[in-house]
Amino acid sequence: MLESGREPNRAPFFMNTSVSLEISPRRKALDATELTKFAQAALRALRVRRGEISILVTDDQKLKRLNRRFRGKSKPTDVLSFAASVGNVNPKVKAQLGDIAISADTAAKNARHYGHSLSDEIKVLILHGILHLKGYDHEDDSGKMERLEVALRRKLALPTSLIQRANSAPR
Repeated sequence: MLESGREPNRAPFFMNTSVSLEISPRRKALDATELTKFAQAALRALRVRRGEISILVTDDQKLKRLNRRFRGKSKPTDVLSFAASVGNVNPKVKAQLGDIAISADTAAKNARHYGHSLSDEIKVLILHGILHLKGYDHEDDSGKMERLEVALRRKLALPTSLIQRANSAPR
């Protein structure tokens, strides 16, 4: 606080992030602009100041191929995240955060099952993927990613998080 009792001028929170999103094959129920804006909002909520992410919303067949190639699992999955390697240290250049691949087919099944829209389900998966790109891993972090995902889901007005659903499913 200044002597005058006023708050000092603060520099605005500048973000130098970009999101590239492709829906292939196209789906009428999905709006690429809306999903891109959501991804940008998620990055802001995580206070990511610079970086690029690429998101591919595709089908089960493509996710099955990616899952087999990169994880050795020959089945489709809902979302895969591919974090970029660290190495770009120039603060003036956007670092590639990584890529996210989402199956619209699996997302549509889950949206029907959980009673919300396909768009909301894709947003849940985008958020989950971004958290993985930021280095969170629900497999071995003692619930840290889950707690953050729940808080962000609430902040971004999303339905139940992916981790919450997985943890509450009968085993």
